[in-house]
Amino acid sequence: MRWLISLAAILAVWTPAARSAASWTVSSPNGLLTVAVSLKSNPQPYLPGERVYYRVAYKGVPVLADSPLGLDFVGAAALESDFVVVGTDSRSQDSAWENRFGARRLIPDRYRQLTISLRERKAPARRVGLIFRAYNEGIAFRYFLPRQPGMERIIMAAENTGFYFVRDSNAYVLDLGSYTSSYERNYRRIPLHDIKPAAIVGLPLLVESHGGPWVALLEADLRDYAGMYVGGVPAVPNGLACKLAPLPGMDAITMALHVGAMNELNDIYIRQKEAATLLLMPGSLRRHADPYEVVVAETPKTTPWRVLMVGEHPGALIENNYLILNLSEPCALKDTAWIRPGKAAWDWWSGSFARNVDFTPGMNTATMKHYIDFAAEHRLEYMLVDAGWATWQDILHPLPPVDIAAIINHARAKGVKVLLWVPWNAVRKQMDEAFALFEKWGASGVKIDFMQRDDQEMVNFYELVLLKAAEHRLVVNFHGACKPTGLRRTYPNLLTREGVLGLEYSKWSELASPEHDVTIPFIRMLAGPMDYTPGGFRNAARGQFKPLMTEPMTQGTRAHQLAMFVVYESALTVLADHPEAYRSQPGVAFLSQVPTVWDETRVLNGTVGEFITVARKKEGTWYLGAMTDWESRELMLPLDFLDAAEYEAEIYADGEDADRVATSLAITKRKVRAGDTLRLRLAPGGGWAAVVSPVR
Repeated sequence: MRWLISLAAILAVWTPAARSAASWTVSSPNGLLTVAVSLKSNPQPYLPGERVYYRVAYKGVPVLADSPLGLDFVGAAALESDFVVVGTDSRSQDSAWENRFGARRLIPDRYRQLTISLRERKAPARRVGLIFRAYNEGIAFRYFLPRQPGMERIIMAAENTGFYFVRDSNAYVLDLGSYTSSYERNYRRIPLHDIKPAAIVGLPLLVESHGGPWVALLEADLRDYAGMYVGGVPAVPNGLACKLAPLPGMDAITMALHVGAMNELNDIYIRQKEAATLLLMPGSLRRHADPYEVVVAETPKTTPWRVLMVGEHPGALIENNYLILNLSEPCALKDTAWIRPGKAAWDWWSGSFARNVDFTPGMNTATMKHYIDFAAEHRLEYMLVDAGWATWQDILHPLPPVDIAAIINHARAKGVKVLLWVPWNAVRKQMDEAFALFEKWGASGVKIDFMQRDDQEMVNFYELVLLKAAEHRLVVNFHGACKPTGLRRTYPNLLTREGVLGLEYSKWSELASPEHDVTIPFIRMLAGPMDYTPGGFRNAARGQFKPLMTEPMTQGTRAHQLAMFVVYESALTVLADHPEAYRSQPGVAFLSQVPTVWDETRVLNGTVGEFITVARKKEGTWYLGAMTDWESRELMLPLDFLDAAEYEAEIYADGEDADRVATSLAITKRKVRAGDTLRLRLAPGGGWAAVVSPVR
């Protein structure tokens, strides 16, 4: 395992021989990105001695100026200054691995790594390691605290990591205002220096450097730790400071789910199962954490990766978002053959609605069977039974209008799998019994909702759910959740998560606008899949939309909604609308055939918040999607990514009157080859989609 190799390297460099050098560098394999680390005297009198700083350059041009590093503890001095270097280690990796559940099947994993081992100059002479990696796609770093006298158990108050950008820049900001959030807001484009120290900005954060590259700030491998946010830095105009979600409370034996110290993959699985029992112990072992406590842990302890994705243009960041997966632990499950990506029918968005049927629509068995029949007709893998089938307190006993056994048996006969919505608090109380019962019923997965936190306690809950769900062969969709951080690599039964303002907002607001739709791929999607729930077919042109709780509308054209199935990454894609909205409607054939996982991804053009065109390949066939904001656009699309063979393109474009009749869709077929150029005409709020298949 890569983690064990790295840990062994770190432990090996704890030698008493100090190095004379005061600075070190590590560069990406292609030489374009460089991280320089140095020990420098701190000008502030209250921080005596030498402090560690790092800086980042791209093509020799500075991106980050000297930015500080350090950790702060409850009841102890901060570990951030007056260091001596006791060892360094350099290594590199050039490998690849297969991912069956994402936007790219074969993922390159190439980096150069530098580890610097530090010790405080004075007593108590605490030790800390800094691990830096330089990839072609970005840079990452993390802290490592070895086991040592006086630090067997730590209580962290803060992580004093800075990100000090060199230039005046614009940032795309999700200012959440709180550490308890579902990340469901619109991004705002503001000057980087306008981010206030009191701000609580969620990740990813996208920075558009004037005269420099595009940079996205993220985190990866968030496990048994607090989620990261950023705020401004006083007197540092373009500086950002790390903020960690504070603990609201602690369950049992100091958050017993520690996942780092296992020697074998099997041991990880077994010991996490044992720790899972401790995590949910109630009563006398519970203690309330002070507001400034953010992480409670035992050493040795490794923090999550702090990640800077770097690219010449924002589309390059989308193509390279597998960096978050590379920085996450490999799969912890021995068997993943049962995990099935796919699309789902869904009752909630439309209000469990059905038209021209011989039953009363609602959360009942007949309605769920009706949706299952639609899923089977259109080759959808799943039916998602949402809220209302059980109470929010008890997920072991379905409510009388719903016969879960009959629903699942009907779905099984139709070749459709069933997912069950459950609130997180009920899962926390009834997880073992509920997951075993769901498996007995024949359910295939769960949608868990309303966590709205990513403090250490909740981060451990996410992982515990995935571990327990895998024991019962259940896939997972997290809603009301924080952003992804790569956990889907470790537990690939995590097919998708929300953590985004999605189409559900059309029921009560205008926030899910075309501008928002072409912003989130460039920012939120950099962290991983997003369950936007696309595919609403009651489409409204500009000025025609109004929020509706039953049979909602969408802003923009039918083709805009179709394109989302290509542009947005999600191994589980949930179709929003009800069966009658789709049946016999132009465009439904595209929804039946578009995949949810891919072999290759290309971003062909785009500007944040304005438009985007994405091409994704699956088993030799290319699927293309283009979307625009409320501006009409004409885009030229060279097909130079195709092979030399001839292809047939089935095209779903905005109709000539789509600016007034948003459901207007023009469906055509034509032969194309590599080197051809397609002319795309997108209506306001419009879109374009195509299936480009090789002619055999």
